[in-house]
Amino acid sequence: MSGHSKWSTIKRQKGATDARRGQLFTKLSRDIAIAVREGGGSDPDLNYRLRLAVDKAKGSNMPMDTIDRAISRAAGGGDSDEQLENLIYEGYGPGGTAIMLQALTPNRNRTASEVRSVFTKAGANLGEAGCVAWNFESRGVITLEVDENRVEDIVLLAIDALADDVKVDGGYLEIYTQPETLEAVRKELEHHEVNTSSAEISMMPMSTVSLGAKEAEQTLKLLDNLEDLMDVQKVYSNADFPDEVLEKYRSDG
Repeated sequence: MSGHSKWSTIKRQKGATDARRGQLFTKLSRDIAIAVREGGGSDPDLNYRLRLAVDKAKGSNMPMDTIDRAISRAAGGGDSDEQLENLIYEGYGPGGTAIMLQALTPNRNRTASEVRSVFTKAGANLGEAGCVAWNFESRGVITLEVDENRVEDIVLLAIDALADDVKVDGGYLEIYTQPETLEAVRKELEHHEVNTSSAEISMMPMSTVSLGAKEAEQTLKLLDNLEDLMDVQKVYSNADFPDEVLEKYRSDG
């Protein structure tokens, strides 16, 4: 598994247990609101985007009554949900890495100012729309941890379920799908009693940039600072990090 994939893995693991971001539940509620508004209703069984948002919220220990309230508010068309805008920002980080982030915000001017400030303080550059988007593609990503004795069987199961690719690192798997087949692959794994750690639609880089230790540490700090912004939901990068830097990053989490 490449340094990029390991970074994605560590971010998901940290995201489920990270108590330092007090705004986590707000971000999860916004995910749910957009999923209801754009995904086709308030029933997770009929709206796979909502199902993904709810699963992510559960994985982050969001109480079920809080999840239900978020769904009800979104379904009722509350004012705060109607004012949320889904925005994309793009730029360049240390070493020329491509960075793309998704924001959900009721105030686009505030969000743009905050994002630009984080880029500037890191010596990075916020770019124009489309400057790095060409290097990313929308993919379904399913992650799971399994006993190494089961890895081969699960890889074959995922391929039979029309997964595009599987990356393996010991007993850790990342399964890649087309966005429209993500839910079908997840359900097939579930049908065979394969428990997944996460399932989401992600923007995956088509090519990566290998970084040295110093640039890697600077980039990780920049990505963390962007994710800490209230209005930023997801941050994507094509940085390929050295294993030793990622291990330190994991232990510092």
